Amino acid sequence: MRKLMVVLTLYFGFFGAPVMAGPGHGHGHSHGAVSKELASEKAMQKLTQLVHAGKIDVSWSAIKPVSVEQKIYANGPEWVVSFKNDKLSDASKQVLYLFYSLDGHYIAANYTGE
Repeated sequence: MRKLMVVLTLYFGFFGAPVMAGPGHGHGHSHGAVSKELASEKAMQKLTQLVHAGKIDVSWSAIKPVSVEQKIYANGPEWVVSFKNDKLSDASKQVLYLFYSLDGHYIAANYTGE
């Protein structure tokens, strides 16, 4: 799934219609890296969305992040926010990883961390 997102991003980045804005057209978008704290907040919001969408068990709703760190992958650095849920009987699904670009855009979630 991450590979598909990267391919689509690159495709639209290279072949999409270029849009140029001159000075004074700021719209409050963040263009720099988000802080560790903001990455954690975004991950908690996404976790809530995943619970409400029925993608993960409702027992995840009260879980706080156990770690927030930057990791380097083949496509560059990403924020990785991990959550641990001891209430689940399947040990392979007790740690959930959420991935974000350094500027705070959600990429993916999985139980492997890769």
